[in-house]
Amino acid sequence: MENQRVLMGAILFVFGSFIMMIVMLIVMTYKGKKDLDELSAGQTANVRVLQPMPTQDFSMYKTLVGDDNREMVEIPEGPFTMGIGDGDPDEGPPHPVYLQTFYIDLKEVTQADYERYIKMTKRDKPKVPVFEDDVAKLIGPDYPVVAVSWNDAFGYCRWAGKRLPTEAEWEKAARGEGKRRYPWGDKFDYQFANVDGEEDGFQFLAPVGSYEVGRSPFGLYDVTGNVAEWVMDSYAPDYYQQAPYRDPPGPKDEDENKVIRGGSWRESRIGARVTKRFAAKMWRNDASVGFRCAKDPPTETPQAS
Repeated sequence: MENQRVLMGAILFVFGSFIMMIVMLIVMTYKGKKDLDELSAGQTANVRVLQPMPTQDFSMYKTLVGDDNREMVEIPEGPFTMGIGDGDPDEGPPHPVYLQTFYIDLKEVTQADYERYIKMTKRDKPKVPVFEDDVAKLIGPDYPVVAVSWNDAFGYCRWAGKRLPTEAEWEKAARGEGKRRYPWGDKFDYQFANVDGEEDGFQFLAPVGSYEVGRSPFGLYDVTGNVAEWVMDSYAPDYYQQAPYRDPPGPKDEDENKVIRGGSWRESRIGARVTKRFAAKMWRNDASVGFRCAKDPPTETPQAS
């Protein structure tokens, strides 16, 4: 009799332990699923969903096609505010500038554009002297040309019947007549420009014109990010304090330090604001500097009477 009670107790203990194990497995499975759902929800919340955004109509601005078969837009005559009061010292003071009408390329000069130029002029193909990754990642016909010096950019524009824009022309084309920090407004958005990091969709260069919603008030693409752009002017940190009101040409003293504008794919969002000025040796050629060209309005031929 005693042996039967011991056996029955052992059976009940084993059965109870089995039931408890089943219950614990069910609880743990439910908890694990709940934790996984919460983790998945958290990850989903952190994913940046790019929403389609309305674009502006730029058809009111005149355009023409330059000698290099690239589209340009007219920047109408008139005043705008150049510089900013709360940036770096060389970005101020903000001051009014009046510019005559000019044209400027809608997009940065591409590698395909520059390839045609070097084939026709027998110039050397640009080579990036230093790049931390595979340089092949910078190569593509629709990518902006890089590794060009100021003289290279100047030569291309002259060959195309154009010129480099002045610093004032570049800023007006990028900023418009208001006081915005970026071509689209005062708040930065990674959907609008190719700057440092991959949050904007590109680790290095982007094909020119990739950011439709990041266009300037006159319709220019990529004036913030992608590549920084050479302009005509030499660099002087205090030039804004003495610049003329009408068509400032830049400092008179020739200097090997030229100005580049617009930031690049290596630049932070802060350094990509449209008022930011960079001084660069005119012989500089690296993976972050390119250009676009400008042009005076066509001279109208008087009609014979």
